[in-house]
Amino acid sequence: MLLDQETENEIVFELCQHFGRSILPVSGADRPGAPADTLGTAFFYSELVGATDDGEIAHEWLLTAGALTDRSYGEIGLRPSVTDPAEGADEPIELPGFADHWLPLPELGVAAMPTGGLHGHADDRGWRWRTQQVTEAVAAPADAVARVGAAPASAFVLALGVGADGSRPLEAVVERVARDGDEVRLIAELPAGYVGAPVFTVEAGTAGEPVPWCLGVLLPPRDGGHPVATFDRIRAALAGVIVG
Repeated sequence: MLLDQETENEIVFELCQHFGRSILPVSGADRPGAPADTLGTAFFYSELVGATDDGEIAHEWLLTAGALTDRSYGEIGLRPSVTDPAEGADEPIELPGFADHWLPLPELGVAAMPTGGLHGHADDRGWRWRTQQVTEAVAAPADAVARVGAAPASAFVLALGVGADGSRPLEAVVERVARDGDEVRLIAELPAGYVGAPVFTVEAGTAGEPVPWCLGVLLPPRDGGHPVATFDRIRAALAGVIVG
């Protein structure tokens, strides 16, 4: 669905309100104290996997591009808006053996981290998470992904960019997404910090209103754009994973 600029701006505002606290900055290096050689974004995804008499059962993951995680040392940054109290964000989460903390999905170019350790980290330090997940209800189903065609449609990327001072501000960009053979691609190359971010698009609802879908994970640039690892394939890859 290709939108006019005014509607695109409205969608950006709504996405930032609903999903701004789903994303975290990630960085990787070859050792602690070394300059980061990968800078990107990760986001929380929650999938419903069943129900019991006590309620629904969901698995929560932190998703990002696999290319960001293949490092000996990494950090997951924190933002005052995602910790309670805000002071919990004063220090990043340092992860020696960074790659070992992630489940690689190499056929997709994605990495997934079960979030139990992140919640344990918060508990140990006396704060709790205040996040907004991309839920299964928003993650694009297979039929929505299949409807992405060769004609460019409006796409929205929420990421933590890289400021000149090294800060990681929340940013949102409006670009175009289209199908190229079997691949869904963002047809523009984005700045540093955006790889791993969630990519959103919209479809017309029953009353013609724009309905947002999270298409998937933004992968590293190639041929002037970015492939998108779509949620139909991500769901399938995670389906057989046992979360402790």
